[in-house]
This record gives sequence, structure tokens and C-alpha cells, in this order.
Amino acid sequence: MPKKPDSLSCVRRRFKNWLQRNFQPWRVATFGGIRVHYKEVLDGGGSSFGQEFAPFLKGRGMPKQARAFEWCAGPAFIGFSLLGHGQCDTLCLADINPASVAACRRTIADNELGGRVTVYHSDNLSAIPAEERWDLVVGNPPFFDHGAFHLRAHDTGWALHREFFATIGRFLRPGGVIVLQENNLGSTAETFREMIEAAGLTIVFVDGCEPRLTPDSRIYYIGIMRCGDAVPGWARAAAAEEKLPA
Repeated sequence: MPKKPDSLSCVRRRFKNWLQRNFQPWRVATFGGIRVHYKEVLDGGGSSFGQEFAPFLKGRGMPKQARAFEWCAGPAFIGFSLLGHGQCDTLCLADINPASVAACRRTIADNELGGRVTVYHSDNLSAIPAEERWDLVVGNPPFFDHGAFHLRAHDTGWALHREFFATIGRFLRPGGVIVLQENNLGSTAETFREMIEAAGLTIVFVDGCEPRLTPDSRIYYIGIMRCGDAVPGWARAAAAEEKLPA
């Protein structure tokens, strides 16, 4: 029988998280010329390995996208970086944490991006308006399906992923591409294939993923589209390289 969490430990952890959310100082980091506001407790890796997104997409030859969306955005280090580097015209953001939404709004105000960036307080995609449509979806969601790591990296039974895949299709424009950063320490592309295909989506490329779990942390990318959509050249080239069906 699994060991029940110690109630005192839970109280201490909640109190520590409350202190961090409310009393950690605001910080600012610049990505692509955009001053991004954040607190350390909100950073799930977007300021570090998340910054590999922009050069990765540039290396694939991706043209500027009309509207991009960052899933599980946190302070939106990735989304603001893509916007600042000219890889999208407009940006949409969402996160379940109101502190992350507040951070995004501080960045929008500081950089006068009100006409180009929209942010929603949303549990997964549940509060996204039905009229939203995206050409590119990016994210570095929780990497592990168990509780051995920090909560920000924990997606029990991949429930968050499964719900995302089941609902994202309605928001994609024709030819829209989802590109996620995952971690080979916690998953492989095959971990997600069944839930992706059950949602009417298909994997169009995988980059940097080993066929089995690795003993150390290794970031990989997985590209996903709606079944039947024409695959853009930059994603089709990736599919050919990985010998996956496009």
C-alpha cells in the first residue's frame, strides 16, 4: 500500500509555496528584446532550456507564424522569446496559476504589447474563448507522470497531456503545428502516441528522442498536427529526417 503523505510535511510545503508566491521579489529577464517579469517560483525551465525553442524552430526553417500560443505558459518565457525574435506576429498565453497570469500582464504592460498579446487564466484549455485560432502551439509541460519531482514537473497519469490533446484540435488553424518540449527521463514520443491519435491528431516529427527512457535529463521535441492537414515544409522536412509519416 502506498505511503500516505505526512500531513505536517504537506502543511509545511503549502506554507512555503504561499511564502514564495507572495513574498519572492519580482525579477526581470530580457529575451528577444522583451523584458519578461517573473518570480523564481514560477519558472519551470522556460528561462533556461525553454530558450532552445527559438533557435530550434529557426533551424527547422519555420517562417513567421501569424498567431502562436504557449500552453502551460507560466511567465511565458518561451512565447515572449518567440515574439521578440520575430517568429510570430501575435501571441496568446494561458496558465492555471493566477500568479503566472499576473506576471504575463506585467510583461505586456511594461513592453506595451497590449495589441499583440492576449493572456487567459485557464485550467488547461477550458477557459479559452471558442473563437481563438492558432498557427503554432508551443509548450514545455510537466515532464513526469509521478510525484518524485517538483509539482511543476508532475502530471499524474499524463492526465494534463491527455486533456490537452483531446481539446487542442478545435483551436488549430488549418496546417497548425503543435511543438512540445518533453524530457526523455520521463517519457518517449511513444508515451503520447495513443492519446494523440485518439484525439484525431498525428505525430509529424520527433527530434532528439531516444526510443526508451534515459537515465538522465534529455530534452526532446515532438511535432503534432491534425490528421489530414497538409504538413508545412519545415515540419515535413523534420518528418522525413525522423522517418515518420507526414
